[in-house]
Amino acid sequence: MSDFMNDDFLLHGKIAKVLYHDYAAKMPICDFHCHLPAEQIAADHQFKNITEIWLYGDHYKWRAMRTGGVDEKFCTGDAGDWEKFEKWAQTVPYTIRNPLYHWTHLELKRPFGITGIVLNPSTARRIWDICNEKLQSREFSCRNLLRYFDVRVVITTDDPLSELKAHAKIADDKFEIKVLPTWRPDKAMATGDIDALNAWIDRLAEMTGIDISSFDDYIGAIRKRHDFFGSMGCRISDHGLDTIYADHCDRQTACKIFDVIRQGGQLDESAHRKFRSIMLYELAVMDAEKGWVQQFHIGAMRNNNSRMFKKLGPDTGFDSIGDEPVAYGLSRFLDRLDAAGKLAKTILYNLNPRDNALMATMLGNFQDGSVPGKMQWGSGWWFMDQKKGMQDQMNELSAMGLLSRFVGMVTDSRSFLSYTRHEYFRRILCNLLGEDVDKGLIPRDIELLGQMVQDISYNNAMNYLGMKIQPQQAS
Repeated sequence: MSDFMNDDFLLHGKIAKVLYHDYAAKMPICDFHCHLPAEQIAADHQFKNITEIWLYGDHYKWRAMRTGGVDEKFCTGDAGDWEKFEKWAQTVPYTIRNPLYHWTHLELKRPFGITGIVLNPSTARRIWDICNEKLQSREFSCRNLLRYFDVRVVITTDDPLSELKAHAKIADDKFEIKVLPTWRPDKAMATGDIDALNAWIDRLAEMTGIDISSFDDYIGAIRKRHDFFGSMGCRISDHGLDTIYADHCDRQTACKIFDVIRQGGQLDESAHRKFRSIMLYELAVMDAEKGWVQQFHIGAMRNNNSRMFKKLGPDTGFDSIGDEPVAYGLSRFLDRLDAAGKLAKTILYNLNPRDNALMATMLGNFQDGSVPGKMQWGSGWWFMDQKKGMQDQMNELSAMGLLSRFVGMVTDSRSFLSYTRHEYFRRILCNLLGEDVDKGLIPRDIELLGQMVQDISYNNAMNYLGMKIQPQQAS
């Protein structure tokens, strides 16, 4: 029987261990989708305690705490940091078989060096003291944490109206780790709240100096911001969608719908879908023209609890998996772009595991041989960002595509401790391949498999984004 979370955690055979320890573990990290605050990197922020770095903004943990009967004041409320940590420590033993149990102890192991101790009420004070003492050292500042995890690229998630001042400061500081923005224009097509959309458009007009009185003005103003993001090193976009919209909407119809929006009128369902459809297309064309990568996170049903949404706002742990149809709209959308010669490199993520085979097969329809793996199916996302979800995604991709061309893992996180998720992913990948070798399903070619592991861990993503692969971390 193995000790919990030893060096061979998740690795169940000799080949899996060799692939991980000799190949995967040494690879740097390209984190091309996350929600880290660039402002904290710019300031090289120092966290005052483990609660600030670990529990602030972590809706995964909040959901578990609520499920365990913990009052909201210990999640998002005004309880003290020790009290919040204590409540999390009380919750952790009940998370066994939930990925949070693994993530929690991986994050205590790296970077805090805590091994052989599981977090529970009896160990809470000891772990609190160990972590907080280490957090006082400059070795645990934001920039040094990125160095510790050997991160080479961080790509944050940013609204088109962001001035990207933090990114500019990081670049001016000549920080050796690239910190780049992602263009996330969800608010530009958020017709569910006309007042909020109009307020966003008004701010866009002010920032760009364009009097936005027509749909063409609107697209022109957005393009101006798109150009600005490009000037700041942006090379990737992202969209968070319940489904892909691809209803027919000509320019004249779009202009009429936009006029209704600017007049504060309400849209029927057909108008909602048409406006979102043409906006998705126009935004995708901009990406293609700049040679950017486009990402689509599809299938979240957000803000289900209206009472808590009014109290706390979005991204507080009240989202779940949706079941909107995906295939038809996705096919029409990609086909229209492909037919026009405007289909950028694309990464698709699905939240509903029902759509796994759908995503794996949709990719092949639009691979064009221009670059390896132009069309990508992203790693297990959100609720699928766990052992079974990752295994299922890689198994489906292997069966219906080319796992060897996969761009691999992203943290999709707001925490600087979440880089252990790359380790988690790499261990699962190596075990998957190692088990196949042990079963005689693939050859015992360590050099071939080791290169494959290193490519999926890092090289493929860097090549896909057009970035130089550096063999050693800068000092």
